[in-house]
Amino acid sequence: MDLFEDEGGGGGNAPEFTVSEISGAVKRVIEGEFAHVRVRGEVGRVSRPSSGHLYFDLKDDRAVIAAVSWKGQAARLTVKPEEGMEVIATGRLTTFPGQSKYQLIVEDIAPAGQGALMLMLEKRRKALAAEGLFDEARKKPIPYLPEVIGVVTSPSGAVIRDILHRLRDRFPRTVLIWPVAVQGEKCAPEVAAAIRGFNALRPGGPVPRPDLLIVARGGGSLEDLWGFNEEIVVRAAAASEIPLISAVGHETDTTLIDHAADRRAPTPTAAAEMAVPVRLDLLAWTGEQGARLSRALSQRLDQRRQRLSDLARALGRPETLLDPARQRLDLWSDRLGPALHAAATRKRAGFNGIAGRLQPSLLTGFIDRERRLLNERAGRLAPAIARLSRDATRDAARQRGELDRLAARLAEAQRRRLGALADRLAAIDRTRQTLGYTETLRRGYAVVRAEGAVVTTKAAAETAPSLEIEFADGRLPAVPGRGARAKKPGGAPPEQGDLF
Repeated sequence: MDLFEDEGGGGGNAPEFTVSEISGAVKRVIEGEFAHVRVRGEVGRVSRPSSGHLYFDLKDDRAVIAAVSWKGQAARLTVKPEEGMEVIATGRLTTFPGQSKYQLIVEDIAPAGQGALMLMLEKRRKALAAEGLFDEARKKPIPYLPEVIGVVTSPSGAVIRDILHRLRDRFPRTVLIWPVAVQGEKCAPEVAAAIRGFNALRPGGPVPRPDLLIVARGGGSLEDLWGFNEEIVVRAAAASEIPLISAVGHETDTTLIDHAADRRAPTPTAAAEMAVPVRLDLLAWTGEQGARLSRALSQRLDQRRQRLSDLARALGRPETLLDPARQRLDLWSDRLGPALHAAATRKRAGFNGIAGRLQPSLLTGFIDRERRLLNERAGRLAPAIARLSRDATRDAARQRGELDRLAARLAEAQRRRLGALADRLAAIDRTRQTLGYTETLRRGYAVVRAEGAVVTTKAAAETAPSLEIEFADGRLPAVPGRGARAKKPGGAPPEQGDLF
């Protein structure tokens, strides 16, 4: 018989179904039997189209299940699936009739154990480190004393109270708080938005721009701190133009934002200590530096004063510098006349000795030549004498001016020093007067003395033979007991007494 031969019976008693009816029946069976399942497997082939839905595969060594998380569900996932990650997906099975396949509608994803979560964290850390987000060269220095500090944390936890308390104890500063969720699905986007928001503030605006940011959270499990491991938070911290301190968890907790921040603090309290110095220590250091500056200035002035005195002794008086030159000038001037006269006499005697042997014309020529030679030598000598006198006068004037300048500087330094000492003495005297008891007397108080000793009790005043009361404008003697109203026997009213 031919398998495809029509026998006219048309299929016997078997019912006929359309394709849609069979697909709907299969869908109802699968959804009824597997309305809530938890599937463990390795994530593969992750797809994130522009629609916002999330498509991926769950596989093991023998089978593959298609999984999908719709847009609303994908936004609420605390752990985003990544290829190669072992997870436990919670959802329901259904079918997709358009392709005749079944798939898992995922509502929640959790890592399959701590090891898988740490493996994903290490993989993400290496990927971000390869981009240079954790390089030490790009980290910015923390300002020494910021005017405004921005804090990104929960406004209702103990963390913000610890930070504010420590800042108030060390050095009060202006603090801007940006409230965020510090765990859960809203943590990562809100923290990243807070860091970008602080950086978007402009200097001089209605809200002051922080000089330093602190991202803080208390301790917790790895899952609680997972929001600070998200890539969006790490990139926001790395791109921050404002220096940022990460204070997430306790000292043993490490998140990816710690690597991207400019400084990591083991606790939120330690972050506040890193942010500002101790005000009292800073005041003490400033006072010490001021004292050192005063001592150095005083020593420098003393050295300059001693140096000036030494130079002044080495210079000598202007008259002393001019006297040798003046004496030499007088000596040469006194010797010039007799020398010229003697030379002329000597020459004349020589001329007279040979005059008889020479012809008159030769004698006259010789005399004229010698006279010219003598005049030339006298003319050369006169400029030398004038130059010597001029040089001596110029040197004396220059040295006198230098001496006057040094004397003026010495007088000015002495005047400033005496003025500073007078101001300091006046301040000490005012302090002395303020601390003395005479200022208290001017406010209406008085000092009571008995035999030179100060009386401080009523009993001592009653037993003293005599009292002396000191007021602001003088002292006044008094007799104790005269002013008391002593009651007489028989109930008679006491007599009116006089203290004085």
